[in-house]
Amino acid sequence: MTDPIADMLTRIRNSSMVRKSEIVLPMSKIKYEIGKILEKENWIQRCELVESEMEKENKKFSKQMRIILKYKKSGKPAIASLKRISKPGLRIYAKKDELPTVLNGLGMAIVSTPSGMMTVREAKRQKVGGEVICEIY
Repeated sequence: MTDPIADMLTRIRNSSMVRKSEIVLPMSKIKYEIGKILEKENWIQRCELVESEMEKENKKFSKQMRIILKYKKSGKPAIASLKRISKPGLRIYAKKDELPTVLNGLGMAIVSTPSGMMTVREAKRQKVGGEVICEIY
């Protein structure tokens, strides 16, 4: 797999379209940080680590994470759009003054900065730029 972040975003997008309650996917530090940001900003209900069956039996290190999706009272997904911006073939960086605004502030973008993964709002507050990972609205 060349882009595990795009795989994670696609799994979330596809699962919310078919109204799944949760998804389980392979864990990495970056994907877990993105999941925690989505949880903190109330786009998903919860992001947690789970033990896989292989790990219990063979004591191998194959961590997985569970994302519990969030839906509105009408049954529509909380996430209408989830788009990968910076890709392995074309990295998109933004200076502190050029950070994107998503849907006039109704959406959110996640940025990877030297201070760690954070939302654009936090990056503007801390006056740092970085790689624009994805946009959510």
